[in-house]
Amino acid sequence: MEISIVIPAYNEEGNIAPLYEKIAESLSKITSKYEIIYVDDGSTDMTVNNVEALHKKDSKVHLIQFRKNFGKAAALSAGIENAKGEIIITLDADLQDDPSEISKLINKLNDGYDLVVGWKKDRKDPFITKKLPSKIFNLLIRILHKVNIHDSDCNFRVMRKELAKDLLFYGGLFRYIPSLANWKGYKVTEEPVEHQKRFSGKAKFKSLGRLVKGFLDLITTTFLIKYRNSPLYFFGSSGLALLFLGFIGGLSLLYNKYINGQLIGGRPLLLLTALLIILGVQFIFFGLLAEMITHNSQSQTKNYNIKKKI
Repeated sequence: MEISIVIPAYNEEGNIAPLYEKIAESLSKITSKYEIIYVDDGSTDMTVNNVEALHKKDSKVHLIQFRKNFGKAAALSAGIENAKGEIIITLDADLQDDPSEISKLINKLNDGYDLVVGWKKDRKDPFITKKLPSKIFNLLIRILHKVNIHDSDCNFRVMRKELAKDLLFYGGLFRYIPSLANWKGYKVTEEPVEHQKRFSGKAKFKSLGRLVKGFLDLITTTFLIKYRNSPLYFFGSSGLALLFLGFIGGLSLLYNKYINGQLIGGRPLLLLTALLIILGVQFIFFGLLAEMITHNSQSQTKNYNIKKKI
């Protein structure tokens, strides 16, 4: 198998067949050794039926059906885990990504890269709810993760199998695949792609909820990149800083009590000093505990449950 296309789909009945036609037309010019994996994320419409109909017509089409809605990250993880191609391509089911540009991204990959991310230079989305949050999000990515990608959240990606399989552990952080790949030493680049309006159906997420999750994932990814191998550096440094502040507060209290002869029992500084010392010890202890978990826990629990595969 040369190419695997992984497509997460949730209530996309009107897009399944049109997307298949465009992908098949595009890949027919590249290779006959490909597979198209639709991952149904608990759809309640005819999405599964439409994929099964395609499978009967074309054995290159496969279905992974979840028992319920587990989210896009889980769908991508399941699709990538089951993909057999040397090159793995992910794209959304809404036809906002044009499959005719797959060859362009593969050519860029063959220039010596491990991951090529689509860059939607001219987005067909509202400015306030989509474009502005995306600009802010990608600016933070470039600053915090040192990855010079304009559209890190774009799901139109072409990657080598070894990279995709290596990052399966971080499936929940699919938005940050470029950052995680760069952190692991893979060569990452981007390629401008056309962005089209949704072909059928409606978007399945709310912008506010997506922003909140994206921000929390940003914190998680930044921590992983900087401190995953030694979380004690993060928690220990914070703990030592708190202990130092508590030590300064304690010296101030001792000076006032024994040098100035003042009473310190009712001072807020006494409570604050005790709190800083307790928090400092707890942070260091938590860092040590995280170190033990990091080095001893190798389990990779799947965050999805497959009902059927064809």
